[in-house]
Amino acid sequence: MPRVAVDLRKRVLDVVAAALLTALFAPLLLLAALAIKLESPGPALFRQTRGGLGGAPFQILKLRTMHCREDGPDVAQAQRGDDRVTRVGRILRATSIDELPQLLNVLRGDMSLVGPRPHATAHDDYYSARIPEYIARHQARPGLTGLAQVRGLRGGTETVELMRQRIAADIDYIQTWSLWRDLKIVLRTVPSLLTTDNAY
Repeated sequence: MPRVAVDLRKRVLDVVAAALLTALFAPLLLLAALAIKLESPGPALFRQTRGGLGGAPFQILKLRTMHCREDGPDVAQAQRGDDRVTRVGRILRATSIDELPQLLNVLRGDMSLVGPRPHATAHDDYYSARIPEYIARHQARPGLTGLAQVRGLRGGTETVELMRQRIAADIDYIQTWSLWRDLKIVLRTVPSLLTTDNAY
């Protein structure tokens, strides 16, 4: 098992940072949840099965940004101008506020602050059949942010080649992991969110 998956220091930092960030963002999460409930029927919180460490499935938490709830064998990635996305949802997705409930996933050990972004299990099945090295990304806990995301490989992947580029970044992260690199990725995440145009 790679060091990134078993290093106790990484886990301790994840728990401490996630606890502090959860407390910090709690008022924002409550306001966002209220806006979601006022705009459209359905729960404010969205759960979907994703592939985690070792490929083990877990339930990821997000603020609901769409009119429908998708899980199972046929999950369509959001596309530019997707009419499933609500007005509030577009703001939440553009700012990545919808991802903040994943701090709870970090606290319970499903995820890390930094690591390969988790994909829906349907996408894991699809791409692992087309990209031989795909399964290697499961050698680390999935992250709230990752090397692929700060390299601009965030959002929809319309082709297998685009996914292949993301997987290459994920594997690079796993093979060269260090606490210092995690810190640099976290510091690069905020400006990458402000400059990217492929979050929809």
